[in-house]
Amino acid sequence: MTKHFYLFLLLLAFLLVGSLYAALTPDWQAPDEPAHYNYIRQLASGKFPVLEQGDYNQEYQSLVISSQFNEQYSVESFEYQDYQPPLYYLIQTPFYLLFDDALLPLRLVSVVIGLGVISLTYFIVLSLFPDRQWLALMAAAFVAFLPQHTAMLAAVNNDSLAELLIAAILLVMISLLMTGREASWERQWTRLIILGILLGMGFLTKVSVYIMAPLVGIFLLWLFWGRWRGLWRSLLLVFGPAIVLGLLWWGRNAIVYGDWDLLGTAAHNRIVIGQPRTSEWIAEQGLLNTVRAFVQTTFQSFWGQFGWMGVVMPAWVYQVLLLFSLVTIGGLLWAAANYWFGSEKNGKIESNGNTSWKAPAVLLLGTFLLSLLVYLTYNLTFVQHQGRYLFSALIPISIGFALGWAAIARPLIRRWPSIVIFLPLGLALALIMLDLLALFRFIIPSLT
Repeated sequence: MTKHFYLFLLLLAFLLVGSLYAALTPDWQAPDEPAHYNYIRQLASGKFPVLEQGDYNQEYQSLVISSQFNEQYSVESFEYQDYQPPLYYLIQTPFYLLFDDALLPLRLVSVVIGLGVISLTYFIVLSLFPDRQWLALMAAAFVAFLPQHTAMLAAVNNDSLAELLIAAILLVMISLLMTGREASWERQWTRLIILGILLGMGFLTKVSVYIMAPLVGIFLLWLFWGRWRGLWRSLLLVFGPAIVLGLLWWGRNAIVYGDWDLLGTAAHNRIVIGQPRTSEWIAEQGLLNTVRAFVQTTFQSFWGQFGWMGVVMPAWVYQVLLLFSLVTIGGLLWAAANYWFGSEKNGKIESNGNTSWKAPAVLLLGTFLLSLLVYLTYNLTFVQHQGRYLFSALIPISIGFALGWAAIARPLIRRWPSIVIFLPLGLALALIMLDLLALFRFIIPSLT
């Protein structure tokens, strides 16, 4: 408790800010929240959701959203998330029943899950840099108080659980890396089984977790390269339980939707009639304008574009955040060049001189690139310029952010070593102020 006291304070601050967002954000004013809520409602009534024609009505949905969810309109027909895997909703169902279908308790469950995401971010960084607790706190603070992320963690959606499982998978893989490739089988097999269970739970949570499957396969190949018997055993221990859990969902979808639609995505694409498509935008606005809108909206909505993408902060806020981002990227490139081309000493993870930092760096970079690839691919079909879809890679992004600012502050740190504690403190305070500004100045006035 003493060692991780600052993490405790960080989690306490997030619990306060997240609860404010959960309590004060008007009902349904988070992307797709009514559809996620209705999934839980159907489970609570004893019905397992099936995506059907009519579950998505673009015209009615636009009318309800533009009315700011006026009480004269029902949201029970918002059921286009019925194709999602069930784990998050099964966790929420007892709370739905316990609190008489109230929305706020369900939002607070997501906030609690968010505490786990923040904690695992902290311990991932700490496992890589055990002598730099302040670096772990910076990454955790970024995950906790990034305004759009705070808003999403305070809403009813399955992103929170998906992020928690991605974080847990990364932590287990990095812990296996830290024991070294030559570690005894006895030290590895338990964590391999845990890794498989976590991956299987991801299959039952959200498609965004699926990016971890190829990464896990490549990771096992690297870890057991040259030890082929160990490789086959590890593949069985990891993908055995993962596939068994996944088959529960894939088999059900194959029966319900047919045509080997194992994920239900083909059924989803059939029923979302009227949803804007990228080809239509390009035909109407041109390729250059479409790309410009994609880049601008992605950036804005990564930091904070609230409600159903309708609450945009003033331009000066995004200009400051753009400058902040560019400085961070510059610092990260400087740090990457220093570490990659630095001395052999700098090329080793501090906690284990036999373990190169390049392996976990490739693992984290792979998570980011796969998440980005999925986002770009999705936008080739549908207009979904929402930066929140990159939150599946928020841990690698937060680590890159922390390393960038560590490089920028290095001259000051060398002169005044004790200044390091002010870096996560300053970041947390700045982002909390932006969170509160967004909530009380933009979200509540615009959506109430």
